[in-house]
This record gives sequence, C-alpha cells and structure tokens, in this order.
Amino acid sequence: MHDIWNPWHGCIRKSEGCDHCYMYFLDQMRGGDGSQIYRTKAGFNYPLQKDRSGQYKIKSGEMIRVCMTSDFFLKEADPWRADAWDIIRARSDVIFFLLTKRPERVADCLPPDWGEGWENVFFNVSAENQKRADERIPILLDLPFKHKGVMCAPFIGRVSLRKYLEAGQIEQVLCDGENYDGARPCNFDWVKLLREECEAHNVTFVFCGTGRRFIKDRKLYHIEGNALQSRQAHLSGMSYQGKPMEFRLYDDFGYPVPPEKRYQPYFREKCQTCGMKPVCNGCSNCGKCNP
Repeated sequence: MHDIWNPWHGCIRKSEGCDHCYMYFLDQMRGGDGSQIYRTKAGFNYPLQKDRSGQYKIKSGEMIRVCMTSDFFLKEADPWRADAWDIIRARSDVIFFLLTKRPERVADCLPPDWGEGWENVFFNVSAENQKRADERIPILLDLPFKHKGVMCAPFIGRVSLRKYLEAGQIEQVLCDGENYDGARPCNFDWVKLLREECEAHNVTFVFCGTGRRFIKDRKLYHIEGNALQSRQAHLSGMSYQGKPMEFRLYDDFGYPVPPEKRYQPYFREKCQTCGMKPVCNGCSNCGKCNP
C-alpha cells in the first residue's frame, strides 16, 4: 500500500491486543517469525524516494502510516530511530501517523529539537480495552505532540473515552474489529458508545471495520473478508466527522504548503462504501484491480 512506511519490521507482544497479531500471522504464513526485528533495506528511506521525473513518490499532504508491522517506539529499534526522525524532519510536507502501545517510552525517544512537537506528526496510542485506555491515554495527554489520537483496534473490550475527550487534545478516534486466527468479537454497543462520546465532544470518529466476529443485538455474526467487514462498518453510519484537523506543512524551502497544493486522494466507485475511506489516502492507481 502506498500509504504505509515500515522502516523496521517485527515486534514483541505487549498486551492483550497483541495476542492474535496479524503481523505474526502473516509472517508465519510466509515461513517467517514476527518476533525477529530488523531494519528494512529498500523500504527504510521510502519517504525520500523519487520517481523517474524526480518527484517524491509520497506527495505533499499525504498521511503516511508508520510501522504497521512493528512499533515506532520499540526498544529494539532504538539504534535506527534517529535516522527515521531525520526522514520525518526532512519531509515536513508529509503527515506521519505514529501508533504505539509503548507511550511510556516516548518522552525518552524524541529528537533533541522536538520542542513542543512537530506539526507533521500525528501521534496515536492503541486502546484495545478499558484497561489499556486508562494506562496509555493519560501518558498521551502529557506528551508534547501537536496532534493526538486513539485507536481502539483490535477492539476487544468496551472502552469509554469521555473523561479523556474532555481534555480537548484528542482529535480523532478509530476503531476496528479483529481478524485472522483467534479473532475475538467486537460488540456494536461498544462502537455506539464511542461514537456518542466523540460526537458529544466534536471529535472525529471512524468505524473502520467489524472484524471477523461481530455482535449486534446479542447475535454473533461471522463476517469473512476485509472488504465486507469495511462495507458493513460504513453501512452502520457510525463514523462521524468532527472538528477538522489542521496540519501546518512546509516544503523543502520552509514555505507553507497551502491546501490547494496538497495531495488530493482519488477514490474509485467501490471505495465509496469502505469504512476506511475517511482516513485513507485513496487509490494509488497501481493497476492491480479492475477499473
């Protein structure tokens, strides 16, 4: 996918949300071991790569999800993180979505020129259940980031964020069910609660997918396939657009990148009913699917 940057691969399980990790599952299918952590080769400098015309492959204004097969603040990645920060600093025209289950390590892992935070970094913590929400979100609120969010995925337990949303720092909440082996059920009542709390505080809420096991009106549904899960999430009408996030982005010369100069995602017809659409970079026109 064109909106993912994995500077390193592999991770160490941290909490309940990791029990059926999709990265471990997919690595095992390929004969690999997800606990083996290594710096990627061709992919490490992806945000700096250019096409044949000399233009960046990642365009100004794109939001890039970082370390989707690891954790940006993993201890084992300490030797490589400074180089990754250099790349994020260099691409001040791109938004970098960071997600961690290790917020307690973040303060000691920030670059020396961090100050009150960089405008192009969107920092998120995982909160798969109430226990982890109460453990991680207070740390999130104390950290110096310009943009903050919460991701309830895999959504395996009821979560109330009301007291954290009242602080006015959280700009977005995402939730998604669980997939692959051992998928635990996601309950529609949990989704509705998060939606209600986010709407009450004008915070964007995105219901990305149901997961393979979904409970609605006390009935358990088996929903196979990411596309169907995402479509069902969209049809639920649960996603809510709150106060828009405003990222101040700058080009290589330090000039602001105005909205009209930023990347505009392109969506195909089938994208219109995808639960991920509100937070997706759109189609990359790779040619692998039918027009």
